[in-house]
Amino acid sequence: MTSKSLIETFLSQSTLAIVGVSRNDKKFGNVIFRELSAKGYKILPVNPKADRIGEELCYPSLKALPEPVDGLIIVVPPAQTEQVVQDAAAAGIKRVWMQQGSQSKISVEFCEENGISVVAGECILMFAEPTAFFHRLHRSIWKLIGKLPK
Repeated sequence: MTSKSLIETFLSQSTLAIVGVSRNDKKFGNVIFRELSAKGYKILPVNPKADRIGEELCYPSLKALPEPVDGLIIVVPPAQTEQVVQDAAAAGIKRVWMQQGSQSKISVEFCEENGISVVAGECILMFAEPTAFFHRLHRSIWKLIGKLPK
């Protein structure tokens, strides 16, 4: 179960990797990459099919990252997430954020069983400050309907 504390701990990290960033600027992984970079996070993009994302070097795998990361954001379909969390465990990554739509029961259970702190089913842009109007509105609606983590 995702808690406010897990979210705050994840967001307090400064160096993050993101799996699911693509060469298409309109994809949500790219939006997350750009917005978190603009907020001051150091983001290392991972995509086995891209050498660069914009001006940034892109890495083919988590084990190819040039330095340790404090956390991992996953923005891929659930079946792929199941492999990515195994790769994260092998790389020693202890914090994972599975963006809405990326999680599966299997991937969440894997994290929990392997000592990986996991935020699942939440939109990182609703919580990473400063949030844009749309994301603040989304967060307010979730609070009203009781879906906001406590």
